[in-house]
Formats: sequence, structure tokens, C-alpha cells
Amino acid sequence: MQPKPLSLIEKLILLLIVVILALGFYFFYTDVPRFETYVQEDGVVEWLTVLGLILGSATCFYRLFTLFKQRKPWFLFVVFIMGLGLFFAAGEEISWGQRIFHIQSSEFFLKNNAQGETNLHNLVVGGLKANKIVFSIGLVAAMGLYLVFFPLIYKRSASFKRFVDKSGIPIPYAFQVISILVVFALTEMIRHGKRAELLEAGIALLFFLIIYRPLNKEIFRK
Repeated sequence: MQPKPLSLIEKLILLLIVVILALGFYFFYTDVPRFETYVQEDGVVEWLTVLGLILGSATCFYRLFTLFKQRKPWFLFVVFIMGLGLFFAAGEEISWGQRIFHIQSSEFFLKNNAQGETNLHNLVVGGLKANKIVFSIGLVAAMGLYLVFFPLIYKRSASFKRFVDKSGIPIPYAFQVISILVVFALTEMIRHGKRAELLEAGIALLFFLIIYRPLNKEIFRK
């Protein structure tokens, strides 16, 4: 199934991703200190990551509200968990506003968080950062499974398709998956430890587009 022409929202989000990456490349190859400011914590790139996560979360909760009386509990539960997960990720990204409101971390986080911040993804467990264990390795594996195998099986298995549709799981179009791979490949060309910030922003915004208009969007219609 081929996607219909892109909506204005999709065009704007894709243009935003192009601008984010273009500026990242320009700053990195012309002024590294400026690049580091561009991708720093609480900088513009981090807030664009938060934007993508919040838009995805808001879309899920909007569907939960509008379809509450029209879908079964399991469908609503999955949509709720997805919305909650994206909201949690957005909160983690900005350490729940700690730096914005100048909130001091508790003793636990000062002792067990690699950056002394109030978040879970920088916790140190057994000498290893949770960010690497769960939010890097685990998330990459889950995203790979979702982006590659889910669309393939969805198109080939009627029983899997029924399960996915009854579970309220959005399935990405091929062009959305390819876009994520392109963002990954491009950010890998920037040999700097903070290039991951560009990758996170691109994926967060593209993941919003998957939620906004998935291959199986009809399951979210009233």
C-alpha cells in the first residue's frame, strides 16, 4: 500500500529534520564549538527531540480520548501505554525540568546518577549506565524489531495483522523506515560524541509521523 500525498504537517516535520541535520553538518565542519552549543543539553536540538516525543504522546492521548467508547480495553490500554511511554521519554530528555527550574537532585541521584541529575537513563547500575543497558542496546533492538519485522509480517500474516490492529499498534510505511535509516547514516558521518543528539531529534520527529499517519491509520478512525 502506497501512502497518499504528504500532508502539510508531514512536509513541515520532514523539512524540520532536514534543517536540523543541515545545520548540524554546517556547524560541525565550520565551527565545532558552535556545533557543541547547538547539541548541548537544554539546547535547540534537545528541545526538538522533546517536541517530537510530546507530539507523539499527545496524538496517542487524543486517540484514547476520542475512541474511548469505540474500542476494546486492550486497544485502549496499548494506546495509553504508548502515550505514557513517549511522555516519560520526553520528561527524561529534559530531566523532568530540573535544570530549567534549578531543582537540586536528591542524595540518591547525586550518588547514583552519572550526571547527578534526576532521571533514570543516566543511573549507574553495577558500574554500568542504565542508558547503555536499556536506553541504547534495548531500545535499538526493540526499534529494529518494530521497524523491520513488524511491517514485513503485517503484510504477510493475516493473524498478525489482526493482532496488531486490535492492539492499536501503528505500523510504519516503508518511506518512514527508510527516512530513519537515512537519518542514522547521516549522523554517523559526524565524528563527534554528541552526534547522537541529532539522531535522537530526527528519530523522535519521525516516530511522531509514524504515529500520526501509520500504514494502518484506519484503525484509529472513529
